[in-house]
Amino acid sequence: MNSFTDNFTINGITLTAQPICRQSEVLTPDALAFVAKLHRATAGRRQELLQARQERRHQISKGQDPRFLRETEAVRNDPNWRVAPPAPGLEDRRVEITGPVDKKMTINALNSGAKVWLADMEDSSTPSWRNVIQGQLNLTDALERRIDFTSPEGKEYKLRAAEDLPTIVVRPRGWHLPEKHMLIDGTPVAGGIVDFGLYFFHNARRLIAQGKGPYFYLPKIETHLEARLWNDIFILAQDLLGIPQGTIRATVLIETITAAFEMEEILYELRDHAAGLNAGRWDYIFSLIKNFRTRGPRFVLPDRGQVTMTQPFMRAYTEQLVRACHKRGAMAIGGMAAAVPNRKDQDANAIAFEKVRADKTREAGDGFDGSWVAHPDLVPVCREVFDGVLGDRPNQLERLREDVTPDDRALLDISATTGTITEQGIRNNIEVGIRYIESWLRGNGAVAIHNLMEDAATAEISRSQLWQWIFSRAITDQGDVITRESVEDMLDEEFAKLERFEGDRFADARDIFEEVTLSSEFPAFLTLPAYDRFLHEARDGAGPGRAKAALIPA
Repeated sequence: MNSFTDNFTINGITLTAQPICRQSEVLTPDALAFVAKLHRATAGRRQELLQARQERRHQISKGQDPRFLRETEAVRNDPNWRVAPPAPGLEDRRVEITGPVDKKMTINALNSGAKVWLADMEDSSTPSWRNVIQGQLNLTDALERRIDFTSPEGKEYKLRAAEDLPTIVVRPRGWHLPEKHMLIDGTPVAGGIVDFGLYFFHNARRLIAQGKGPYFYLPKIETHLEARLWNDIFILAQDLLGIPQGTIRATVLIETITAAFEMEEILYELRDHAAGLNAGRWDYIFSLIKNFRTRGPRFVLPDRGQVTMTQPFMRAYTEQLVRACHKRGAMAIGGMAAAVPNRKDQDANAIAFEKVRADKTREAGDGFDGSWVAHPDLVPVCREVFDGVLGDRPNQLERLREDVTPDDRALLDISATTGTITEQGIRNNIEVGIRYIESWLRGNGAVAIHNLMEDAATAEISRSQLWQWIFSRAITDQGDVITRESVEDMLDEEFAKLERFEGDRFADARDIFEEVTLSSEFPAFLTLPAYDRFLHEARDGAGPGRAKAALIPA
C-alpha cells in the first residue's frame, strides 16, 4: 500500500486527510489493524470517563470540594505494594529535556546531554495530520540513526554517538483529543491511541533490542480510573505483539487538580508499568481555574507570573507528590524550566539561569529525582544542581519524605496565595494567548515568547484567568473592576500592537481567543474548537460537520 486516495477505507478504518510523503511507512495495514484493536476495546470506556469528567466538574461547581477518596482508602493505607523497579534507561532521570517531535528538535534534544527526552506529541505539538505522521517518522528515523537536518542557513544537525543519547519517553495526546482524520467504524480514534499505538507497534521491539523499552508520559489524567484504562491498553498492546508484560513504563503527569487527590491510586493502577509522577505547573493551575472558576473569590488567583511553585497550595502539591512516589518506589520528576536563553543578552541570561538554578535547587532539596528543561542550554544548569545532591546515586528514592503529611485541604488552600492582579498581567495574558494560538495554527506548538518556551498550557491558563476574572468581577491592584468590556478594550489595544507578517494567522487566532475567553460558556480546552475549525481537513464533504465527532466533550 504505497498511497491513499481520498477517504481510503480498509477493514473499517477510514483515513480522510491529504496523504503526506512516506505516510505508508507508518500507516501499514498491520499498524492500522493494531490501532483499531486498541480503539475497539476501549472506545466505550473512554467516552464514559470523559462523561465522568463533566459530572465531576459540575459537582465541584456546585460547591463539592475534592477530597481523598474513601473508596480507595485501603490502597493508600496498605504499606506493602510498590511499583515496578526502574526500567533500563530510566534509573537516572536527573535532567529531562522536553519538546516536539519535529526533525530539528528531535536532533537537538537527543544531542542535548539530558538523561531523558520527552518526545512530545501533545501540548507542544500542533496536531495537524502532517505533524502527527511526520513525528512518527522522525522517532523511527532517530532510533535507526538515519535522521539529519540542514537549516535554511546551511547549519547541519546530526546525531551524536548512540551511547550518548538520552532515553526517549513519548507523550501521546490526552484522552480529550480526537484524531478526526482516522475514523474506525465511522468514529474518530482517540489521538492518544493513535500516537501510542503507532509508536509502540513500529518501535517496541526495536527499543527492546537496543536495551531499553517503549516508555511514555501520560498527560491530562484526572482520576485513577483513567490510569486504569491506560494500564489495560498497555496489557492488550503487549499481548498483541507478544511482548512481556511490564515492558512498557509510564510516567503520569499530575497536572489536573483532581488527580492530585489520587496520586497513590494512579500509581497503584499502573503499578506493573509505572515509572513515576511528574509535577506539571501551568496545566495544574489551568485545571484548578477550570474546575473552580465560578466558585468566587476564594479561588481567584493573582497574575500568572506570581503563581510560583513556592505558593502554599503549590508547595503542598509538590511535596505530597514526592512523598507518594517514594513511598511506592516511583520516581518524582519536577516541573518545567521554560527559559529560552538569549545568547545576545548575557545579563538577561544570567538572571534567567539564576532563577532556573533556584527552582531546581528547591526541587532537588525536596526530594525530586530529576526535572524538566525546555532548552539544551539549560541541561548543564539542571544537571549541576542534581549532581550536587545526588552525587553518584542515580536517584533519591530512599528519601521517603515521611515528614510530609498527606493533607487534602492543603491542596485547595488557594486563599493563602499572595499577589495581585495587575493591568499588565491582563495584557500579558491577552498578548501571549493570541501569539501562541497564531503560531499553533501555523503548525508550531512550541513557541518562544518573551524568552520563555510556551506550549498550549500557557494559552489555556491565560484565557482561563481572564474568563474567571471577568466572571468574578475581580479587582486589580489599582482598584479597577475587571469586566468583559475592559478586557475587550485591552484586547483591541494589544492586538493593534502585534507585528503582522505575510501569511500570519492572527485574525483566526483572535477569533479563537475571543471564543474561549469572552463567551459565557467555558470550553474545556481551547485546542478542541481550534482543531475543529482549522486543523480538521474537510475533504469530499467529510469535514468537521460531516465526520462523526467525539461523542462527549472533555
